[in-house]
Formats: sequence, structure tokens, C-alpha cells
Amino acid sequence: PRRSCAPRPYIPAPASSTRMSPGLLLFAALLFSALIQSSMQGPHEKRLLNHLLSMDNYNTLERPVANESEALEVRFGLTLQQIIDVEWNDYNLRWNESEYGGVKDLRITPTKIWRPDVLMYNSADEGFDGTYHTNVVVRHDGSCLYVPPGIFKSTCKIDITWFPFDDQHCEMKFGSWTYDGNQLNLELKSESGGDLSDFITNGEWYLLGMPGKKNVMNYACCPEPYIDVTFTIQIRRRTLYYFFNLIVPCVLISSMALLGFTLPPDSGEKLTLGVTILLSQTVFLLRLAQVLP
Repeated sequence: PRRSCAPRPYIPAPASSTRMSPGLLLFAALLFSALIQSSMQGPHEKRLLNHLLSMDNYNTLERPVANESEALEVRFGLTLQQIIDVEWNDYNLRWNESEYGGVKDLRITPTKIWRPDVLMYNSADEGFDGTYHTNVVVRHDGSCLYVPPGIFKSTCKIDITWFPFDDQHCEMKFGSWTYDGNQLNLELKSESGGDLSDFITNGEWYLLGMPGKKNVMNYACCPEPYIDVTFTIQIRRRTLYYFFNLIVPCVLISSMALLGFTLPPDSGEKLTLGVTILLSQTVFLLRLAQVLP
């Protein structure tokens, strides 16, 4: 008899479960941990800036002192190359450098932190503040250094009594515009006054010195004392140019006028000499009017 071959029913084999090796599992765990840590921690300076300048920790309108009754000391200096040097200590900008990867200092935009409102009282500039706002260098102990370059125009009383042998004294008066002496103590950084090491000599003036002085003033509007630092720029005019262009021609013209009296009255050269002296004197006076300050 012939045997029939019926097809057997297909029974799928059970799927084998995928297993991860222990080494690969450990690597994935470490990678995930590193990603989580980097997303939470970030660069040290970024974390530090977020911590210091957060809205809960810092307010630019708050005077940075530990005790409200204390006066904040601000050291003020001036370098005669269009640079101002301002230093103070911000109580709210202190950190432990070991907690932030050894970051010792930061550069922060001056609009984001408190800054003393020191201005030049006798400014003649329409903008009043002639400085270029650079970053403030903040160190881990809270000390702040602000060195903005600038061009200052001040009012100055000129005395030309002894021109061209004159000396001029021009004052630059700096002080806080709103803080009195009980809140902000403005100190002169150097007793000798301004720094003249980088000064470039001028062809018309000698620089004799730039002493500084701290003043405590009381105004009629307010009972509190106000502190300012005044630098006096002492200059002397160089007289060699004016000696040969003003004094020597004046002496020669006066000598020629005296020589005219030695000529005979009926001499025609006497009239010619007198007219020449008159014209020379007119030109000299026009030149003198242009040179005089």
C-alpha cells in the first residue's frame, strides 16, 4: 500500500532573548552619567556667573556691603593717557575657587553688576561721561577693578597775565553723583596724584605735575558730607616759538621806529621808513591777535 505524505504543521521556534554583555552595560551607564553630569554642571565659569548674577542673589541697585551702616571704600586713580582706575570690593561677588574648577577671576559687563557712579563734576562734554565702558575684572575675594579709557573735557580758568611765560592749573574733579560720604568713601589711590609714566610730551606745553587731593564737601542741599578727588594738571607754556615769532619782531619794529628820529626832517627816506614801520606794526598786531589765547 502507498503511504500518503501529509505536510507537517509549521511550529515557530521560540525567539531567543537578547542579552547585553556586562562590559557594554557598564559603558552605557558611565556615558549616561557623564551626559547627565555635563548637562547639570556645565563649564565652571558659566555655573559661577549663573550663581553670582542670579536674580535671587544679586541686585545692581544694592550697595555691596555686609553692613548697611558701613561706607564702601572705592580707590580712585588717574593715568594721564585717557585711563581711569577704579577699584572697590563687592561683598556679593565672592566665591570659593575650589568649588568652581579653580576659577580665580571673571570679566563681567559693567551693566550687570553694581558700579560706583563716579563722574567728573566740572565736565564740559555734552555726553558728561566720556569713558568707554570696558569689562570689570572681578576676583574671587570680591575685589573689582574697572579701568575704562576715555577723553575728558573739563572747564578750566585760564590766566594769561604773563603770556607767553605763563603757567596754567586745570582741575579735574571726580566724585559720586548720588552716594554721600557715609555710604561711599572715595580714596585717592596714590598720594603722589596721577600716573605720568605713559604721558606723551606735547610740543606747546611742559607738564609740571598732576597732584591729587581728597576733599570732603558739605552742600546747602544736603546735610551729609560728599567726598571728591581732585587732580590738578600743572602745565607751563613753551616760550621758544613765541620768542622768535612775537618778542623778536616787536623789538625790531620798535628799534626801527627809534632809528627814524635820527634821520633829517627833510629826508624822503624818513617818510618811507615811517610808512614801512606802520604797515609792519599793523601786520604784527593782526598776527598777535591770532596767536593770543
